Amino acid sequence: MAKEKDYINREVSWLSFNERVLQEAEDTSVPLVERLRFLGIFSNNLDEFFRVRVATQLRLMQFDKGIKQFVTDKPKKIVPRIKRIVEGMQLRFDSTFAEIVGQLKNQNLFIVNEHELIGSQTEYIRLYFNSTIAPSIAPIMISRLETFPQLNDSSIYLAAKLFTDSEPENYEYALVEIPPDEHSRFVSLPDADGKQFIILLDDVIRFCLDQVFEVLPYNRFEAYTIKITRDAELDVDNDIAESLLEKISKGILNRTKGQPVRFVYDSAIAPDLLQFIITKMGLDEQDKLLPGGRYHNFRDFMTFPSLGNSDFINNPLPPIPVQRLEASPSILAEVAKKDVSLHYPYHNFSYYTRMLREAAIDPRVTSIKITLYRVATESRVVKALMNAALNGKSVTVIIELLARFDESANIYWSKKMEEVGVKVIFGISGLKVHSKQTLITRKENGKLVNYATVSTGNFHEGNANLYTDINIFTADKRVTSEIEKVFTFLEFNYKTFNYKYLWVSPLSMRRKLYMHIDTEIANARKKLPAYIHCKINNIVDLDVIRRLYQASNEGVKIKIMVRGICSLVPGVPGLSENIEVVSVVDRFLEHSRIFIFCNNKQPKYFISSADWMTRNLDHRVEVAVPVFDPDIQNELRTVLDAGFKDNVKGRVIDEKQTNSARNKAGKKPFRSQVELYNHYLKEYNKSIKNQSH
Repeated sequence: MAKEKDYINREVSWLSFNERVLQEAEDTSVPLVERLRFLGIFSNNLDEFFRVRVATQLRLMQFDKGIKQFVTDKPKKIVPRIKRIVEGMQLRFDSTFAEIVGQLKNQNLFIVNEHELIGSQTEYIRLYFNSTIAPSIAPIMISRLETFPQLNDSSIYLAAKLFTDSEPENYEYALVEIPPDEHSRFVSLPDADGKQFIILLDDVIRFCLDQVFEVLPYNRFEAYTIKITRDAELDVDNDIAESLLEKISKGILNRTKGQPVRFVYDSAIAPDLLQFIITKMGLDEQDKLLPGGRYHNFRDFMTFPSLGNSDFINNPLPPIPVQRLEASPSILAEVAKKDVSLHYPYHNFSYYTRMLREAAIDPRVTSIKITLYRVATESRVVKALMNAALNGKSVTVIIELLARFDESANIYWSKKMEEVGVKVIFGISGLKVHSKQTLITRKENGKLVNYATVSTGNFHEGNANLYTDINIFTADKRVTSEIEKVFTFLEFNYKTFNYKYLWVSPLSMRRKLYMHIDTEIANARKKLPAYIHCKINNIVDLDVIRRLYQASNEGVKIKIMVRGICSLVPGVPGLSENIEVVSVVDRFLEHSRIFIFCNNKQPKYFISSADWMTRNLDHRVEVAVPVFDPDIQNELRTVLDAGFKDNVKGRVIDEKQTNSARNKAGKKPFRSQVELYNHYLKEYNKSIKNQSH
């Protein structure tokens, strides 16, 4: 029987994942600007972690009983631990940033602050501030207010202390919001002597504080960055008088007023100014206070400019064409012949939108159905669906309004689609619709024929450039007929079905997963070959982990490639000695979910939208789809084998959360994402060569 110590707390495991992101920023073999961007990813991840996970822990701290059934450590124990871990990583973060800045100097690129401006740069900054930034600045004199203003958690602020040299004891405090989204965070200064200069917008404003407060009798200004992070969970009540859309819209507005869960400040801040802010904001819980460096909202560094120097960024890996689809005027015709697999971002997402555009104008296509969880800001997918509706097709979109942080975009697009006649369904009460599938119905020879796509990730053009996801196009009736049943269930919730091939949560996915694990256990007991190979984002569900521990103890060889949270402890004698877990963090975000079960040397292959988390198995609509095409099965095997072999970006997951590099001794370096790119490029060149013959 597994005990509490046999699991890694999910919050600690998540922080371990974010440490792997930080390791990429620390890696001196990564180009310098890419390292800065990894610092931005690390910071963005941490913001969301506090807004969601830490906020949840703080809410749970209000209860003592019953907590153990949900988490492996009580919140009162884990919250201080989170703070200790984050503070340690923050020191590494600051050190890494300083080191990168130093390396950029060696390459004649200088990230300067307001004290390091030279020559005409001061005049340039004054002119830039007056013409571009000043109209967006609206300081708040907080020492004159009875009530402290509500701070926006997507913004950063300069907390300023204003005084004079002659009377330093007479001072005022003010807040200046760094204008969000209106201006680039990075301001290019005029080159000098072959050197490039960048200054952050924060420091531009610091330099010009005398202009901001020129009507006040002060000549000294100290300014320190502060940032608040709020609880981002939406509270959606059960008032039946409001539509779900109205409730979500209100919830988004209320999110800006959520309870503070983190207050980050420049550790150099004047003590009296810090104490004033803490008191006025009522931040009396020390666990919420985190000292930091000079700059916050480092997520902006995700878009740090490349500055025209190819040495500062990764070599481009443009999407590789799929010859079958390139050579054919009809994607549906190709899918009718044989299943198609696209692996983003190695392949181009545009084939999917091309298929939707084809369906939108094909006179024989009668209907299009799709699930949308996240979509791009300017979504070609949605525009193709709207065009299909305008062309008289029956278009049904199941859109998830509760996709965290994408609620506003989804509300916007749902209204636009409804305006042109698309039937928009806002999911199922109490269940997020997280599955990713499309169903196109076409009349052929007097019969209706279904074409389906099933993906591990969202139908999102932007994500497809950064996330590794598998999207399979098929006309196989075993799959398409059951995808049709899923859509019927989503439209008419009272209609439920039995599925022979698909795993569908919350109806059957957990049961079918256990069935496949149990088959491997039974085969291992018979001394038959038995293994489970899995690529997934998160493994958290304790019951699934117990099954995997049982399988390990029965001799099933289990190899897991996990991107994020892993509450399973691998490699422990008598518990999980037959389980190996690796993680790959590289230039693309690993997002695909692939499951392979040995099945006594007749392997079964699946792709899925679901992680092995309780929410995915029991509280969301998810789909896992069997892969029948032998060529696509081989491709999935290649993907997993590459991840397990990676000794450049691969990290070992163990009970101590060390994130140590995989052993390279005597082995040729193998970087899975680069090797997969070369694999697909080789396949494309081979198809071109075969066609020419």
